[in-house]
Amino acid sequence: MELRCLIVDDSRRFVEAASRLLELQGVQVVGTAETGGQALELASALRPDVALVDVGLGEESGFDVAGRLEAVPVIMISTQDADDFAQLVEASQAVGFLPKARLSGPAIRELLSGHRGR
Repeated sequence: MELRCLIVDDSRRFVEAASRLLELQGVQVVGTAETGGQALELASALRPDVALVDVGLGEESGFDVAGRLEAVPVIMISTQDADDFAQLVEASQAVGFLPKARLSGPAIRELLSGHRGR
């Protein structure tokens, strides 16, 4: 079954590159959002299997957005290293963290399988 994904990131360039990569790896990008408000609307309408949420969304915190996306498993993403956010990820609603440089379909599936096994 193809994984349905929502990408929440304010970098159009990253969203386009990530969408192409994930689609090649069997992840269907069903929507993209630049703000928390857009993410909430799209998550409700599209019901993705996972949301990839950038830690920094301009004026918004990706962690705040993750907390509001209650019905969707969230994976936090950033250009920074996981060590920089370990405590914040642990304390958040997110199921995990992926550096943008390591973003891939298999990495997303691995984090989700660990989450579902809890």
